[in-house]
Amino acid sequence: MKGKLNKAPVWALGAMSGTSLDGVDAALLETDGQQIFAFGDSGYRAYTDAERQVLRAALGRWPGDNLSAAQQVVETAHTELLARFPQAGIVGFHGQTVAHEPRGRGTHQLGDGAALAEALGRDVVWDFRSADVALGGQGAPLAPFFHFACARWMGATEPVAFLNLGGVGNLTWVDPRKSGPEEAGALLAFDTGPANAPLNDLVAERLGLECDRDGALAARGNVVDGALELFLEDAYFRHIPPKSLDRDDFALMLDLVRELGDADAAATMTAMAATAVMLGMEHCPTVPARLLVTGGGRKNPVMMAMLQAGLDCAVEPVEAAGLDGDMLEAQAFAYLAVRVTRRLPTSAPGTTGVAAPVSGGQIARV
Repeated sequence: MKGKLNKAPVWALGAMSGTSLDGVDAALLETDGQQIFAFGDSGYRAYTDAERQVLRAALGRWPGDNLSAAQQVVETAHTELLARFPQAGIVGFHGQTVAHEPRGRGTHQLGDGAALAEALGRDVVWDFRSADVALGGQGAPLAPFFHFACARWMGATEPVAFLNLGGVGNLTWVDPRKSGPEEAGALLAFDTGPANAPLNDLVAERLGLECDRDGALAARGNVVDGALELFLEDAYFRHIPPKSLDRDDFALMLDLVRELGDADAAATMTAMAATAVMLGMEHCPTVPARLLVTGGGRKNPVMMAMLQAGLDCAVEPVEAAGLDGDMLEAQAFAYLAVRVTRRLPTSAPGTTGVAAPVSGGQIARV
């Protein structure tokens, strides 16, 4: 009987705080760790300006540094939000990435899953990336296994691609005809390049804004080709995937537009992010039937128009497939949490470059 119960679907709650540092997303998902049965309620808790400043100060720092204030921000924000979902049977807690060097010091997400489990009174799955990195993987991206489940849920019968335009751009090419996400050829995933993070930093620095809302600033500017060409000379674009980035790996972008006016700088940085995706799409085994865009970048019409103009497939927000682009990442960690508890792989050679499929994550039990 115990084995049968272990295969039953459960309501899991996933939480995600991305590198754009806007806040925490939380979403309920009913799943058995393989199939999506239902999407549930979701919520959002924004970081305050003061909290965001604390988190920005923690970027690029590692265990051993004094990060207690930033960790307190992360755990407080998550506890406040996740306590609103008492119906969740288990919680998937990603934490806040502050540093990522898969070929160096590893990967560092702030937040203690054991402390969160105690505060919520529920089991928490956390530290999703470390096992993958320890076994030679990039530790990112981790949403692709969920993207495979989404493609199946959509009823896709040919390859599709998911593009998350958060702080960094992540691309997942999915062949839903494969038997599972860990099968060879089922997935190819990698970071395309910077997306919203440098643009957010630009408008914060110059105008005191959180983001270029609706692409309004970029729409008034012109792309400066010289700066774009210098950006594309970065060796990262010549690396074969899988590959991943830290939020600030392309800090050079801000220097490249330093002498430009606000609108031209925003337009040029938007073009940098879009062109990085176009270069990334060249690595896909086949042209996907459609590119489904999630994350904040899908709300930027300038970004979306650039992508559609430069690609040979339909470019649509994930809502066109019945999915929630604001919550897809949080839902992914709900899905991965259930996979971890059932010892199913959460990454594979085609998603992170790890030597073999691996189930990451620690489980903090109450």
